[in-house]
Amino acid sequence: MRRGDRGEAKATRIHQSVTVNTPANVLCTVLTEQSHIVLTGFIPEKLCPRFCMNVPSLFHFTFLLREVRTPSWKPWILRKQQFSLPRVPLLQAAGKKNSFNLLGLTETELKEQFVRGDGPGGQATNKTNNCVVLKHIPSGIVVKCHQTRSAEQNRKLAREILQEKVDLFYKGEDSDVFKEKKASEKKKQEKKRRAKENLERKKHFKEMQQLDKK
Repeated sequence: MRRGDRGEAKATRIHQSVTVNTPANVLCTVLTEQSHIVLTGFIPEKLCPRFCMNVPSLFHFTFLLREVRTPSWKPWILRKQQFSLPRVPLLQAAGKKNSFNLLGLTETELKEQFVRGDGPGGQATNKTNNCVVLKHIPSGIVVKCHQTRSAEQNRKLAREILQEKVDLFYKGEDSDVFKEKKASEKKKQEKKRRAKENLERKKHFKEMQQLDKK
């Protein structure tokens, strides 16, 4: 038998084995070429021996493909992107509201200390010097900040609080901080007044309903 006849007979035997063992509705052709996988949904008339696999191998291969998960982009979308910002002085970053025209502070007028904190938080709070005590030497105002576990964050918050207190100390009623507090108190009083009026109206309405029933 010639070499060409042997190849044709071998291909015929492989084609018959795959055709007999493979159901008609099973994906049976898997072509791999240069690391690219192509799945076809039909049974070809002629199969190449190099690119054929039996049914159990095909099932295992499709199961592996089904188990492969594409990378999820949700964490990348939800995660906060942290950009490298230039370092700015603490006094420049201080100030809760940029609209406030507060007096500036200089580091030479401040005396800063780090002490141990207190309250809930365990050893991270009670055994670390992350509580900031900041004093404004000219006015003698002292603030203590221990709102977070980060000493650096507490330093910024302490300067914000101290800057507002110093501005209120020197400007008095002309300070934006004083005006903001007055406006906030006025809003709270107005809200309480409206709530009280609504309560009286509801009470009067219930009394009228009871009189109508009688």
